[in-house]
Amino acid sequence: MPRRAVSLFFAALILPALALAQATLEGRVTLPKAITAPVVNQRYEIVSKAGVVATNPPLAVVFLAGDFPKSATVPVTRLVQKDLAFVPALLPIRTGTKVEFPNLDEQFHNIFSYSPAKRFDLGRYRPDEKPVPSQTFDVAGLVTLRCDIHEHMRGAILVLDTPHFVMTDAAGNFRLTGLPPGRYTLKAWLDSKTTRERVVELRDGATLRVDFPVSP
Repeated sequence: MPRRAVSLFFAALILPALALAQATLEGRVTLPKAITAPVVNQRYEIVSKAGVVATNPPLAVVFLAGDFPKSATVPVTRLVQKDLAFVPALLPIRTGTKVEFPNLDEQFHNIFSYSPAKRFDLGRYRPDEKPVPSQTFDVAGLVTLRCDIHEHMRGAILVLDTPHFVMTDAAGNFRLTGLPPGRYTLKAWLDSKTTRERVVELRDGATLRVDFPVSP
């Protein structure tokens, strides 16, 4: 059998085994009630009440905390301004990610943040601004966003020291795949003052269910 054919044969045997070596986490986070009536068409917004920053309707960010290798490249993502709102209202990212802030409105915007994890001011810019204004987020934490021109606009970026995270759906369901086996802490971020956590043991090729009920 030719050498290339032999290599392909063994690759076909090994790759499925490697895929099975990855673990899966799924479950449900019990979400708090919406602060106001549900937003039409599931359009989420960032609200602040008594100093607590959260999404409305409620969502959670579920992530696996641990010691993971850093990315060899700089991840790039976008948080757009459309219809005088941040879309998405809450953006979870990994530390080191570059976020672009394109303006899709006809009006000027001026995005800024005074958060300890990232202080910046993009200045006033028009819809066709090139290059697109951006920032790189190197410190983990919650970064709240405002527009200096449109006072009602609020957004948030949750910077995490992990590549393994996901947003729940409106019912609180989540699923994380492609996870390395081992012992970790699974966390569910609900708002700026509420993060629930569970220690988990992930095994090769296994799916573990973890639910986060309301804390007593």
